[in-house]
Amino acid sequence: MRLEEAVLLRTTNKGKLREFITTVSEEKFHSDFGIIDLGELLQKEIGDTITSHMGQVFVIQKPRMPDMFKYARRTGAPMMPKDIGSVIAYTGLNKQDSVLDAGTGSGILAMYLGSIAKRVVSYEVKDDFATVARRNIERAGLDNVEVRCGNIVNEISALDEKFDVVTLDTIDAMDVIRNVKKVLHAGGFVVTYSPFFEQTKEIRDRMAEAGFVDVTTIECIEREISFSDRGTRPSTARVGHTGFITIART
Repeated sequence: MRLEEAVLLRTTNKGKLREFITTVSEEKFHSDFGIIDLGELLQKEIGDTITSHMGQVFVIQKPRMPDMFKYARRTGAPMMPKDIGSVIAYTGLNKQDSVLDAGTGSGILAMYLGSIAKRVVSYEVKDDFATVARRNIERAGLDNVEVRCGNIVNEISALDEKFDVVTLDTIDAMDVIRNVKKVLHAGGFVVTYSPFFEQTKEIRDRMAEAGFVDVTTIECIEREISFSDRGTRPSTARVGHTGFITIART
């Protein structure tokens, strides 16, 4: 392994799984299971084990985006994986794409997109949120995601870059749409995420005014299935409505 590489350390205690995300370094990692010399990771590979000074054995794994979703520092409610999956599926996002993202928050969506796309530029209006997002992105080992601090409503007019996909998880989405076409490649997609019917209707109206085509709005409902001795049924702790996703194309 190499310095600064992100790792997921997994162990079990009293039948329960415990996980920690850290990076390869010359420092010590402290947990309630003891101290781990992270420098030892330089001689390890994914799938090997490392032992704390208390004798607790950890399996070394490579963290993936669902792990970052669980353990990244939060500055608010991020877009859920079920919705992120819809964004990726409906835009056909691929490794050659450049993405403009707005409403960075904790950086969860930007990280998922960055794990697939060639490059992601994400705008966040709050300095402290941007700082947290950058740390999460760095922790995830992504060097193709750039967080810029600024209001996309104003910044988009000055952009001289072109993107394949634009994602807007911001309350100001309807004020951005009129300028989206100037930064989208021909055939590119714009996707908005909005929690309320009223906001979504206004977004659709602005898209119609801007001349977007193939406009679709969806809601993705997820139900986890619960298995027990009593029977099998949808879990009562399911995730219901989170937001409306509107996809349109130039």
